[in-house]
Amino acid sequence: MKRLLEGTPLRTGVVAAVALAGGLLTASPATATAAGERTVASVSQVAGSAAARPRNGKILYDRVSGGQGTLKIKNGTSRDGVVTLVKGRTKAISIYVRARSSASVRDVRDGTYRVYFTTGSRFRVSKGRFSQSPVYQRFNDRLRFTTTATSRSVWTLTLNPVRGGNARTTSINPKDFPA
Repeated sequence: MKRLLEGTPLRTGVVAAVALAGGLLTASPATATAAGERTVASVSQVAGSAAARPRNGKILYDRVSGGQGTLKIKNGTSRDGVVTLVKGRTKAISIYVRARSSASVRDVRDGTYRVYFTTGSRFRVSKGRFSQSPVYQRFNDRLRFTTTATSRSVWTLTLNPVRGGNARTTSINPKDFPA
């Protein structure tokens, strides 16, 4: 199965989707929420937890805020994940998405980004990596965020394989992950 990747720049009131090879990426109008679509952001943490697990949707790194683009991430796996956007050779943003949760980044600047993600257990904030059973991957297709007077990009990534998905991913060497 492939992951799902949907998205394109949209004019207000128009819904469109672009099929890519591998995952799901979707787009929706900037002024309307697609029917039945919700972003879930859990901010609860276990008090006194020995492993200070980041809250869902926590921005771990940010060099691209201030734009109009939106990135939505759905993590249907049983493991937490970190999604990282890279523009050119520069790490742009990283967001923590807990297992079976969704999160969003609502202010991505225009540009073309490569998407990397890692899943695992026991995330170490100081190292930017999972210390237990990490898996490192990247989406083969890049995301292009554009903003005009009448539209903006809204992309949705699904980290878990989805039957009928349209976004391919490639396993990568951990040293190639932009931590």
